[in-house]
Amino acid sequence: MKTAYLGKKVKKIRKSHSNLLDSISRTNEDIKHGSDIWNVYDFMYLDKNKIPALNVLEISIPTKSDFIIESKSMKLYLNSFYNKSFKSKTEIIKKIRKDIESKIKTKIKIKFISTFEKEPQHIKLNNLKSKQTPNKKIIKFNGFRSICPVTSQPDFANIYIYSDKSINTIWLKKYLMSFANHGGFHEQCIELIFKTLKNEFSINHLEVCGRFQRRGGIDINPIRGTHNKKLFVNFREFNQ
Repeated sequence: MKTAYLGKKVKKIRKSHSNLLDSISRTNEDIKHGSDIWNVYDFMYLDKNKIPALNVLEISIPTKSDFIIESKSMKLYLNSFYNKSFKSKTEIIKKIRKDIESKIKTKIKIKFISTFEKEPQHIKLNNLKSKQTPNKKIIKFNGFRSICPVTSQPDFANIYIYSDKSINTIWLKKYLMSFANHGGFHEQCIELIFKTLKNEFSINHLEVCGRFQRRGGIDINPIRGTHNKKLFVNFREFNQ
């Protein structure tokens, strides 16, 4: 994986240019449904009067894309808007969409947001006593941990699973806990969980969502499923 910025020192950046973005090939050849939702909490720019404005951006990249954007390059690119003036939010959306789509060769969704959806009703896996998870219910595992394969820094998340078939509770807890020292990007971890569950239990309707904690002002929330219509949306456990 050859990138311009990942794992390297970066000099001061003055321009918000698409060349700051690094694209990485996906590896999910057989996962057709899902998306990666990026929440950009600290997106700053100058309005038409050159007054700073701080907003939250939501960027959704479909799983069918052949490429994703490397997260450090995305942060550098979006942070470079802080001293650039725009006439309107529409102008900003248009530019970011054009720059990202030119890199990943796929249409994306992007918008400014002021609120998140509520956390879906769920059953907590951590303290579940029954031998099998209930089917057709959302299961939540609190305290997922994995390791960034480049920086070796830990990433934390809550994992949400919907399955139309029951899953062995002890096995599922051990499996999700086994990622604590696993090196993998957010997207790769969720894809591996999705594939393992689907193959291990022959699940027909399965959807897995990783609600990761933010790092560098951005969180990445992969959703992978068997159906085109997604059950999970851009929610937060706490809206603060």
